[in-house]
Amino acid sequence: MSEDAEARDVKPPWMTRPKSSGGVTPALTAALAQVAAGAREQLGAMPAVVRELWRTLGERQRNPDHVSAFQAPRSILNQRITGSRRFAAQSWSLERLKAVGRAHEATLNDVVLAMCSSALRHYLSELGELPHKPLVAMVPVSLRRDDSEVGNQVALALANLATDVADPRERLAAISRSVKVSKERFARMSPAEVMGYLGTVMAPSGLNMAAGLLPEWQAFNVTISNVPGPRRDLYYNGAHVEGCYPVSIVLDGQALNITLASYVDCLDVGLIACRRTVPHMQKLLGHLEAGLRELEA
Repeated sequence: MSEDAEARDVKPPWMTRPKSSGGVTPALTAALAQVAAGAREQLGAMPAVVRELWRTLGERQRNPDHVSAFQAPRSILNQRITGSRRFAAQSWSLERLKAVGRAHEATLNDVVLAMCSSALRHYLSELGELPHKPLVAMVPVSLRRDDSEVGNQVALALANLATDVADPRERLAAISRSVKVSKERFARMSPAEVMGYLGTVMAPSGLNMAAGLLPEWQAFNVTISNVPGPRRDLYYNGAHVEGCYPVSIVLDGQALNITLASYVDCLDVGLIACRRTVPHMQKLLGHLEAGLRELEA
């Protein structure tokens, strides 16, 4: 893509060929050195990881906003899937969401999670499948603390979606507190310590999803990703890019995925689900709008 509306020299992806010089390249050597350094850093982080794990065990008992990997309820979102898919997409004004955040003293991501929570609550209620316990979302959060740093630095937080709470304001507050607990935990650790901590906490869930040994258990009910995108208009050989709707993946035990990407002044939402496991999923788009209006009101 290009920010120049007049540019006409952008090649399609299938015309791009990577250059290969054969043998061991400097880039490969640097990558291997980076892996070795990362391994040493992980080993050095283990004492801090053990301390945080011990702290987490105590926090589970005394902090109602702490979300563990063992409290997500069983729902229709966590069944085996077929090969059929349904995709639905829509855009919302970022200013609308930011205005709600200012009014409720919440972050943009908190507002997004509250919209999704409201949508899932109403959707599952219509099907008679709303669990009595609140749904849990797996939410990628950035660990980046310096704009000069490169590479992906993302951690996975478990957020209480408070789908058992009827009042939209109370639901948003519960979501905000839940996310804050995870952010405060990550702030106490270095990126290497966070990775070690998450690897320990989430490893049983990852193995279970891969092997399907305990289909009745899952660490979270749905993945909700909010990805920052380009802030300026883009063009493809003069064609204006009007939206960027992310298409993610689903798998056994995770039949719905919600991914959002910002583009200029809009938030573009892409929903994908197994159309047989999660029937009439496209209704979630209307429920997302209704959830935003609830918070605006």
